[in-house]
Amino acid sequence: METRTTFTQRIAPYLLSILRMMTAALFIEHGTQKLFDFPPGGHTVSLAALSGAAGLKMFLSALGALLEFGGGALMLIGLFVRPTAFILAGQMAVAYFMMHAPAGFYPVLNRGELAVLYCFVFLYFAAAGGGPWSLDQLFRRKTAAPSPVRENNTV
Repeated sequence: METRTTFTQRIAPYLLSILRMMTAALFIEHGTQKLFDFPPGGHTVSLAALSGAAGLKMFLSALGALLEFGGGALMLIGLFVRPTAFILAGQMAVAYFMMHAPAGFYPVLNRGELAVLYCFVFLYFAAAGGGPWSLDQLFRRKTAAPSPVRENNTV
C-alpha cells in the first residue's frame, strides 16, 4: 500500500517554524516595550524591581519583561524551544490570572485574550518543538550519530 503525502503535509513542519518565529517576534515586542520603551507608548519597568523591594507585582512585571525579551529571542532562533516555551506558557498563565482575570471572567472583556492565546501557543511549542528551521534541529542533526551497520544480524 503506497502512501502519498499532500502538499499541506509536506509544508506543515515549515509552517510550524514560521509560526514559532512570528510568535516570538511579536512576543519580543512586549519585552522591548517594557525594558526599552520601544515601540514607545507602553509602560516601562525598572530592573531594580527584581530586587523585590518594590513589591511582588513590580517584581513579576520586571521578571516578565526579561522573560518576554530573552525567552522571545530564544524562541525566535529556535534554541531550547521546548523548555523555553513551557516557561513562557506558565508566565502567560500567571499574567492572565494576576492581571486580567480579576477584571472579569471573559478574556475579551478583561483584555486578556492575548495572554491566553500566547499561553496555549507556547504550550503547543512545548509539545511540538520548534520545527525544522530551528537551532535545536540543526544541533540535533549535527550531533546525531549514525546507527552502526552490523554485517551479521544474529544476536
